[in-house]
Amino acid sequence: MSVPREFEIAFVGLKSGITEFDYELGEEFFDAEHPVDFENCQANVKLSLDKHSDFMQLKFEVGGKAAVQCIRCGNPLDVTLWDDFIIIVKMVDNPTEMNETNDDPDVFFIAKNETHLNIKDWLFEFIQLSIPTHPECGEDEKGETKCNKDVLKMLEGFKDNQEQNENPIWKGLDKFKDN
Repeated sequence: MSVPREFEIAFVGLKSGITEFDYELGEEFFDAEHPVDFENCQANVKLSLDKHSDFMQLKFEVGGKAAVQCIRCGNPLDVTLWDDFIIIVKMVDNPTEMNETNDDPDVFFIAKNETHLNIKDWLFEFIQLSIPTHPECGEDEKGETKCNKDVLKMLEGFKDNQEQNENPIWKGLDKFKDN
């Protein structure tokens, strides 16, 4: 499978110091990947690559918007993407072995003779990590939830029904909950 060259950085031609790249990523970027839990994502990623003689520091600044669903009621929500991620890429003689034994997820190893760095997977991962894991509707100015009232009533009914159907043999275990 060929990788689009727009996500490859030819770092050998770069001078030492900081070089910046900007990526505007929309639905077409995510359609080619695995299924995601969001829609209509418009992500802006600013990459600052700080090149040194035997390593590079990559700082990904993620911004943008995406559409998700409230985890409580299923209402559609627009969330703002905002996060920073830093990866250190070290150039070594044995990158495969080093990557297998490395415990630090923020350090990646490549061969000293590499000329290009593919950042597509990092872009995908960092955008996904910028999406809130538990998006909720929140509260209005009166302090009341913005969640769908009908769905909340239905959930409350399920909760009441579950409590009525609990097996009495487990009731004695409640006294150990607080210990």
